[in-house]
Amino acid sequence: MAEGTHAVDTRLPFGRQLTFGVQHVLIMYTGCITVPLVFGAAAGLDRATIGLLISADLLIAGVITLVQSLGVGKLAGARLPIICGATFIGLDPMILIAKEYGLPAVYGSMMIGGVVGVALAVPFARLVRFFPPLVTGTVLTVVGVSLIGVAGGLIIGNDAKSPTFAAPSHIGLAAVVFLIAVGFLCLGRGMVAQLGVLIGLVVGIAIAIPMGLIDTDGIAGADWVGPPKPFHFGAPEFPITGVVAMSVVMAVVFAESTASMLAISEITGKPIGKGDLARGLVGDGLSGGLGGVFTSFVDTIFNQNVGAVAATRVFSRYVTATSGVILVVLGLMPRFGAIVAAIPEPVVGGVGLVLFATIAIVGIDTLRKADLADRVNATIVATALGVGLLPVMAKDMFVHFPSAAQILLTSGITLGAATSFTLNVLFNHTRLGVFARGKTEAAAPQAGTEPSATPEPPAIAEPRHDMPSPAPA
Repeated sequence: MAEGTHAVDTRLPFGRQLTFGVQHVLIMYTGCITVPLVFGAAAGLDRATIGLLISADLLIAGVITLVQSLGVGKLAGARLPIICGATFIGLDPMILIAKEYGLPAVYGSMMIGGVVGVALAVPFARLVRFFPPLVTGTVLTVVGVSLIGVAGGLIIGNDAKSPTFAAPSHIGLAAVVFLIAVGFLCLGRGMVAQLGVLIGLVVGIAIAIPMGLIDTDGIAGADWVGPPKPFHFGAPEFPITGVVAMSVVMAVVFAESTASMLAISEITGKPIGKGDLARGLVGDGLSGGLGGVFTSFVDTIFNQNVGAVAATRVFSRYVTATSGVILVVLGLMPRFGAIVAAIPEPVVGGVGLVLFATIAIVGIDTLRKADLADRVNATIVATALGVGLLPVMAKDMFVHFPSAAQILLTSGITLGAATSFTLNVLFNHTRLGVFARGKTEAAAPQAGTEPSATPEPPAIAEPRHDMPSPAPA
């Protein structure tokens, strides 16, 4: 390493660089492909089309990983060892938009959301204090809990009239996959533990073959090599509620990615300024724009790969750039995407249950960075969780509202994010918070407690630097 060159900017020998690059791909792979598998099943797409979504997903993940690792001049990319892939945060709103407006509206809304993200990257980097762990932790918890029902739908099926609906054999298969993944995650060591979910997926496929659950339709007709087709579902459409929902998704992704970039900065010891953060967020916005064009998904920084960087102490951004090249190559192989799309839904549901529940735990762990001993902060979290989970627990609550409004009102992620953000601004960034805490303290003697001095308003926590590594959000 040349004198004065940071480890992040150092190239490794080709063999080591390739080996660690492949390891990053294996670690992120299951989480990345689960998003198109779950969305495709929920949207009622056939196997061939889901295969195309997987190819596009891998391609855009590779492109954004390259952007974040190598940078694009002074325009985009944090130039850190970052792996990007499809985020689960956008999954629920995308499903709702698809059911209400159709697939062209999903990708049109995503495209505009990406454009909004690029435009807001610089301001957001300056306003990141409005998205502390109090907000991001609440939203991630709502995301994880909301998606558990989606995993259940994959396991039992969504057609109650189907002869295979809630078949004990399907539930048993999902349970085996789930238990294997949990076993490796808990009992494995090193990379074996990191690959626990992928191992569960492979074992589930092996069991599903003699059960006759592998659907090979679409594999033979898929090309070996070829780029995803732009606007596969037709000209994009831009319903205002869909655009708003995907813009909210982008804001939440920004908050999570900011925390991840700060974590990478801390792990590698390379300082990161607001300009670097802004360029990293532009990368997230680009994923939305490109995803809308190529029918992919909004990308975020995968925290399990952040954990891998910390564990291996391999800080070179050229390693993650190698991972990006591998993902691009996989994305240009439609036959590969079609093979992945043949994975049975109960198997996907089994691994999805692990991943989605882990997202909720990541959210809960994030909330530990918030001052929940403060009564006002605890109330903000409780209120946002209640509002965010209400449409999940009472699915028909807004059924008589206008259909356009239902996209926003039935998305727990949108409601939870809006509620936590608004209450955090009101009670932690205005005089209203000082007044609320003063009134709370003043009421203590009347309740039979000892009087005490009025507390200072709590410091607003910075984005967390130690996001756990098991699953992406």
